Amino acid sequence: MIAKISHGTHLPGALHYNEAKVDEGNASIILLHKMQETVNNKYTVAQLMRSFKPYLAANKKTEKPALHISLNPDPKDQVSDMRFMQMAEQYMREMGYGAQPYVVFKHQDIERTHIHIVSTNVDRNGRKISDQYEKKRSMDACRTLEQHFGLQVAKSKTKQNNQELFRPILYRSGNIKSQVAAVVRHLPKYYRFSTFGTYNALLSLFNITAEQVKGEAGSQTRQGLLYFAIDEKGERASPPFKSSLFGKAAGWQALHEHFELSKAELANLKSRNILKSTVEVALHSSKNQNDFKQQLIEQGINTVVRRNQQGRIYGITFVDHESRVVWNGSQLGKHLSANTFQEHWNIAAEQKSEKPNQPKAIFNSSNQSKPMLDIHPLFDFVNTTSDHEISAYSGFSLFSDLLNQPRGENAGEMAFENSIKRKKRKRDKK
Repeated sequence: MIAKISHGTHLPGALHYNEAKVDEGNASIILLHKMQETVNNKYTVAQLMRSFKPYLAANKKTEKPALHISLNPDPKDQVSDMRFMQMAEQYMREMGYGAQPYVVFKHQDIERTHIHIVSTNVDRNGRKISDQYEKKRSMDACRTLEQHFGLQVAKSKTKQNNQELFRPILYRSGNIKSQVAAVVRHLPKYYRFSTFGTYNALLSLFNITAEQVKGEAGSQTRQGLLYFAIDEKGERASPPFKSSLFGKAAGWQALHEHFELSKAELANLKSRNILKSTVEVALHSSKNQNDFKQQLIEQGINTVVRRNQQGRIYGITFVDHESRVVWNGSQLGKHLSANTFQEHWNIAAEQKSEKPNQPKAIFNSSNQSKPMLDIHPLFDFVNTTSDHEISAYSGFSLFSDLLNQPRGENAGEMAFENSIKRKKRKRDKK
């Protein structure tokens, strides 16, 4: 079994994320521990929050009071609801959260049934429960659960399939070609994306950008791709690499076929509505762009914002790492297109400028001074350390620590902007 722990700033966001899956019929509440119950056993986020509010109100200084945990048995394990409940209770006790209020959701929206536990790491006296040696204690707890409940033993971290790894490009470390290859050769196997723009948005998370090129071969026009590593500013940091260097899967024809297959699959995906609800909640409850991004990160979703030379948003893309699908905002709904975010964040900025002396919320005071762009640890996507090992699990690689470096603007945003500048220069020369 694999456990993933996330400490976040926005506990309602974690509840909304799980509630959206319940509403779609992809999840259910199987356990309430020290939580207020309802007559009909149906719950809203507001009702669930009542049990957490005394703890949050007593919070003295913890900046990330939200606790969001996933427990993932091997798909071969057939676990009943009763067993899941017992596993959740034992895990929380062993991690020091046994006396806390928490709610357990069972998820059945992907190939492995698993549970999510939402709680708070602040005790009733307002003190943070120690998370010292959390990773090791969690691994020990998982091994105990495997033995106690007769579960499949999780494989240790290993490198699979000739080092089929997914890491951000570190252009200063050299061997850029091999680093790019490790991503672009295999990324389409694990993510669905329906346009070249969404593909580039996904690549930007790995410090890579792709550019379409056209050429003549006899009487035929051929299309190809060039790949580049990009630096912290989103500018090219390597020579171009032809897609042919990385095999057919990284070429234009294979990607075009992938776009068409993804379009057909995306049309019927239930995870679209879950993501849509999660984005809507984050948009209306966040203070600014960084806060919005951080709330989604805590639910395993990355946001790539594209701006023109004047700073106006002309595109926004969401990478949902649990369902492994990349969506443009407009694909989720017209009300989530680029213009909506431009207007919303402009209004928020104007309101902030009108109230310069307004005190900041204690949970975010230390975070507002620096940009935040990470991927969430709940689904093996981020860690604050520099460890980039990959977990082998259920026949495919779960990714670890993909984006551990914060940056002001996502590299992909600048890459798109630079692409527009290059095209404009070419037109001007003509």
